[in-house]
Amino acid sequence: MAKAERKSLSETRKAAFKNLDIPEGNRVILSLDGGGMRGILTLQLLKGLEEQAGIPCYELFDMVAGTSTGAIIAGLITSKHTATEIEQLYDNLVKEVFTKRTFGDRYINPPAYTKKKYRDILRTELGNMTLQQACDATETDLMITSKDMSAAEETFFSCFKTMEDDYYGTYKDVLLRAVMEATMSAPTYWYPLERFVDGGTTTYNNPSWAAIIEATCYSRPKDKEQEPKRKNKYALNELTVLSFGTGISRQFIKPDETLNPKGIDLKFWLDWLLTEIGQDASAMQVDVLRSPAMQKAVDYRRFQISLDPAAISKLPNCDSLNPEKYGHQWLHDMDEKELKGIDMSDLSKYDLVKIIGRQMAQYIVDTGNCFRKDLLDDRGKRDALVTAFGDVVRIRAQMSDPGWLDKFQA
Repeated sequence: MAKAERKSLSETRKAAFKNLDIPEGNRVILSLDGGGMRGILTLQLLKGLEEQAGIPCYELFDMVAGTSTGAIIAGLITSKHTATEIEQLYDNLVKEVFTKRTFGDRYINPPAYTKKKYRDILRTELGNMTLQQACDATETDLMITSKDMSAAEETFFSCFKTMEDDYYGTYKDVLLRAVMEATMSAPTYWYPLERFVDGGTTTYNNPSWAAIIEATCYSRPKDKEQEPKRKNKYALNELTVLSFGTGISRQFIKPDETLNPKGIDLKFWLDWLLTEIGQDASAMQVDVLRSPAMQKAVDYRRFQISLDPAAISKLPNCDSLNPEKYGHQWLHDMDEKELKGIDMSDLSKYDLVKIIGRQMAQYIVDTGNCFRKDLLDDRGKRDALVTAFGDVVRIRAQMSDPGWLDKFQA
């Protein structure tokens, strides 16, 4: 690639930009959420995206960012795998990564799983490829998140090709497979990789905002003498960001159950906190990027679904479910109990999540969105496939009533 030029805009890539309604002058970033085995949902969307684009993701995107399972997919994209190829690897990898540890248990004797087989697969697939070597093979920049417990901060394992045709990145020479292990080392599920745990344990399960900051701040010439005239590779007003979720695993708690949740209290609150913190942080990022000020600066497109009957009913129905397993064949027959709290390690629902992802990709095409714009409802304010639950009338009445407040259990 010639100096100071962007990733080659070949005729096929120009056609892909046109197919996806991406301005030719824009850089394109792919952001992939964490979510354990639910990454199979993301892969169905990426297969649909590649079909619409007409080229694989490693040719389409200038940069790929990921957390946890999203980072696994990101690393494989950067190392020149198509979405279909990644799915074939993922089907096997996800079964091996959730290999039970002898006497392991998330609550009594954590961690629950061992990473030995996962590590073996990555070694076989990636060898000792570094971040820079992976990026160089596809001319694709990369960012993977991980939480550094010793420094008490998030680490961004990044590798960028600058406008000077050089590589930037504090950790550009580290092993890709080491980073892909660090980012998915979720507490209670697996041991940390020394000081590193899952990148999604705090606010970066959705790495969109971090990817934008990294790209716009650090993809620049190193020569300080060029400071007055330097040109960043990524400019905020010339960005298209496609952000993919892994499905929101809803934890519906009825108002009369909050004081005495079902099951063991410690387990309930641990599961609730681990899930809700990441989902709330992700939602906040999405809200910021959809705000009027940011909409003028960044072409942001978010694709997410909540795993509940109301959202599932919007998807094209199909009869692909195993009736012996689910008691029915049709996707729209799934009830709240079957969809509630699909855990990141719940391999019993792996086939279901894959079907939901496939039908979601079909929905995106059938509705005419075709990955060309943000996936919003008719009012253009909320995610089209993320159900909003609430009871404004009841909340307003209760919280305005001194009698109700004074009688409620303190």
